Amino acid sequence: MATLAVQTPAHAGSALATVVPAGTPTVEEQRLDGDVPREILRRSGFDAVAPEFARALRRAGSYRAAERAVAEDGAKLWRRAVDRAQGRGPAHGDLSRGDDRPLYWARLAMTRELRSWAPEFGLSERNRDRLVERLERSSRGQDSIGFPGHGAGRDRGPDARPKGLKRVLVTGFDPFTLDRDIRIGNPSGATALALDGTVIRTADGRLARIETAVFPVRWDDFASGEVERALRPHLPHVDLFTTISQGRAGRFDVERFNGAWRGGFGDNLNVGRTGPVPVPDPASQPQWTRTSLPYARIVAARTGPFPVYDNTSVTEIPAGGAGPVERPDGPTPGSSARAGGGGDYLSNEIAYRATLLRDRLGLKIPGGHLHTPVLEFDRANSTEITDPVFVRNRSDIVAQIREILRVAAAR
Repeated sequence: MATLAVQTPAHAGSALATVVPAGTPTVEEQRLDGDVPREILRRSGFDAVAPEFARALRRAGSYRAAERAVAEDGAKLWRRAVDRAQGRGPAHGDLSRGDDRPLYWARLAMTRELRSWAPEFGLSERNRDRLVERLERSSRGQDSIGFPGHGAGRDRGPDARPKGLKRVLVTGFDPFTLDRDIRIGNPSGATALALDGTVIRTADGRLARIETAVFPVRWDDFASGEVERALRPHLPHVDLFTTISQGRAGRFDVERFNGAWRGGFGDNLNVGRTGPVPVPDPASQPQWTRTSLPYARIVAARTGPFPVYDNTSVTEIPAGGAGPVERPDGPTPGSSARAGGGGDYLSNEIAYRATLLRDRLGLKIPGGHLHTPVLEFDRANSTEITDPVFVRNRSDIVAQIREILRVAAAR
């Protein structure tokens, strides 16, 4: 999700920092009224998700019951999307299984139901926001990350880690720039669905378990600490992590440097934020973090049809300088960040936050950010929600990411 490619507050509070009055849909939720989201939901069978959730809410006679319904239905949506992507159960429609868009639009349909819900027991705006936050976490897989022998997900239990099994944590993003083309999907989100809970054999012959989660394209959610809350319990226990987003056309990039700067491009709520990346203890905040992924090995390997680059470029204000300067070989000492290799949007920010968390926890593990090629439709298709080029392009990207992880997770 690089501003250079696809499109050119305090660290506290709920995940949805933007205040939305009860019953008022957000900008994201308002897009549900378009023909494309409705068709995506109908052709995947996910159009039944929100009505089922609304019935569950109506059965909830207390706030605690509502909490349970939100957590259960959110987790059920995530499992349903993962199962569909991985070929389990019926497809419930003709939309290709690997599509990440049904999850995105179904989640928004659920949050819109929750925003307009008026239970007889009464619901304060603070408690409504808490329910929305819980729904967001559970439907994004953030609550279900769980490796054998550790975690709160499906493998919680006393058993020790299976001998030799490595742990890999991967994150993806929602679709974005939807006002430009509402049909857009995100290959990083599709990858999260395709790989969650899977086991791969690394290039050195060992097995690795992959756990995934998806994040919103919203500045204020990141400022509220959503990334750190989701990753902090798990980073000390993994062998490798990578955040992933959509980047440049026709290529992968391993981003060498991440910058502590927000460039202001509009998010999925059409909100822009410009300034330093807001994190706890800003006095000790570095201007730059860097990848610890084995970028040289990844770039040298034959992982698929797209070239993979070690991207070392940044934009900085040099020490004592007055304006931004592009640096092809990384930042210079004492400079101020204006864009990492992955730009100045939320892809750069999730990479910065994840690698800063790694460093602040004192972890010596491989981790960083991977930008994927742009997910493209057939050039002759300007109206249909899918086509063979779109499906094949997504499948190729996901398959190559799996191969990159096989290389990266090897010794």
